[in-house]
Amino acid sequence: MIENKSPPFFITFEGGEGVGKSTQVNRLSKFLSERSIDHIVTREPGGSKSAEIIRDLLVNGEPDQWDSETELLLHFAARRDHLARKITPALDDGLWVLCDRFVDSTYAYQGYGYGISPNLIDNIYKFVADEVFPDLTFILDLNPEEGIQRTKKRSLSNKEVLSEDRYERMEIEFHKRIRKGFKEIAFTNRERCVLVDASLGEQEIYNNIVSIVIARCLEITT
Repeated sequence: MIENKSPPFFITFEGGEGVGKSTQVNRLSKFLSERSIDHIVTREPGGSKSAEIIRDLLVNGEPDQWDSETELLLHFAARRDHLARKITPALDDGLWVLCDRFVDSTYAYQGYGYGISPNLIDNIYKFVADEVFPDLTFILDLNPEEGIQRTKKRSLSNKEVLSEDRYERMEIEFHKRIRKGFKEIAFTNRERCVLVDASLGEQEIYNNIVSIVIARCLEITT
């Protein structure tokens, strides 16, 4: 029998475009539901009603429609509302939180991608987050060229994805910097972050993720 070790847990999924985060979030959610572990699934940017309004500003439009500092502040404005209205209340109620992207994406995209100082991101996050931080983060790693091709194929059958393509349309060098950033984040935060090879098959990725969740967040009793 699998039981919680010490709930709740805040688990985030990170990575570049097209790495399969959403798929794995949904599969882990199903795994938890089958074991009667109460949880919520959410995403960034967005996740709360007001944050979803800001999401629309960030993921649609032209790649250069915001200067980098403005974009950074928009992400943090959305994150503050998301934390205040959804993530923190859920954790306080004893619910696990599974989140598709969180602050590591800000370090990767706005930090490594745009060159914004990580110290600035640190300081804003401390003000916004009130010491809330993920317990476990899966960083799905994939060659950015392959990731972008995946998003293009997915867009053919999903109108919502097709309209939310602002980041996908940025230059490939930007995505290469993001990948480098995520790998460095995983290396420097090895107690929290797990780097996952996203070129593997969906089932193998899922098996790897579940085994880590069981080892770190659950215990097997007889």
